[in-house]
Amino acid sequence: MDDRSRTSARDIRRRNRSILLSKLFFDAPLSRLELAQLTGLSGATVSNLTGELVDERLIVPVGQVESDGGRPRVMLRVDPRYGYLVGADVGETGVKVELFDLAMERRGEADLPLAGERPTPAEVADRVVAGLAQVLGAAGVQADQVIGIGVAVPGTVERGESIAVHAPTIGWQAVPLEQLLRERGVTAPVFVDNGAKAQGRAEMWFGAGRGARHAVVALVGSGVGAAVINDGAAYRGAGSTAGEWGHTTLVYGGRECRCGAQGCLEAYVGAGAVVERHREAGGGLAGDDQEAAIAALLADPSAEAERVLAETADYLGAGIANLINLFNPERVVLGGWAGLLLGPRLLPRIREAAQRQALAFPFGQVTIEMGSLGSDAVAFGAAMLPLEALLGAGADPRR
Repeated sequence: MDDRSRTSARDIRRRNRSILLSKLFFDAPLSRLELAQLTGLSGATVSNLTGELVDERLIVPVGQVESDGGRPRVMLRVDPRYGYLVGADVGETGVKVELFDLAMERRGEADLPLAGERPTPAEVADRVVAGLAQVLGAAGVQADQVIGIGVAVPGTVERGESIAVHAPTIGWQAVPLEQLLRERGVTAPVFVDNGAKAQGRAEMWFGAGRGARHAVVALVGSGVGAAVINDGAAYRGAGSTAGEWGHTTLVYGGRECRCGAQGCLEAYVGAGAVVERHREAGGGLAGDDQEAAIAALLADPSAEAERVLAETADYLGAGIANLINLFNPERVVLGGWAGLLLGPRLLPRIREAAQRQALAFPFGQVTIEMGSLGSDAVAFGAAMLPLEALLGAGADPRR
């Protein structure tokens, strides 16, 4: 057998293992017979690979069920205690760190504020490491039990020999975030991705996007972004920067955006922009607490507040119509902390605005829904980065 044949055999074995492990993760408990039926793999392949996974203690038996005339079938599942996953959501005012077991049950969380809206890379790395120590200490988990750490950032992630984060809205250019974490003692594998893509991964695997093959998961918070899902896979583009929906032009020559351009969608529907428009209309709160200011806007009965909310819904609807026309999704999911606050009240008008602005045929194929995982979706999705690596190339809940 030549090297190419051996490589091909290894790849096939790796993929088969991934398919089995993913099926057990999403649909367990399952017997070996059921695994063979659901995956199309041979009984011998299933028996050999599940034997390896049991020996590694990655999967465990969880009882037996009677079979028709034969021996009882042993049921298998992924062992939640095999290891732990960490997800960190780096926002512009704080860092949220959460700890999960392999059943994706939350085992701890820590919220650490940042000094301002343009945190330094060193400050963010310090907060991630401090949050990691807090959640591990509170749960009684040792550092060597951590399978990996996923970090979601408000910018684009350049993937090469090393990971570099570009986040112009907070003043970051080619920041070596993984290296900064290593310098602070982090030894577990580190994975870094954009926050909107992390949220998209969570909603597609476990939330409002599950079951869709073509979808857009929109994030509206201090920043605005989107994860575009094409035939079940995230579309990243040539440099992994696809999905910067917030920096598409809504009004040419319009309001100044934090990125330096004018008229970006984020300059109209990002949390800071909505708060600023409310203040311009004579309402809002003093200070920098955007979440409290959005809540004040929703509670304000004045005509000015109603106008700001109506305009926000129309801007969002127009932005979503652009996504519908460009990508023809079957589902658009609205998330992000500001989107989740505004959406329950604004969603009917958002849909109406999207219908007015979108082409009739693709709009007739889409539903526009709220995210179902709440404000923790980004950290949850970040923790799924090491999970995805563990499950491997066959990790697809829609398989």
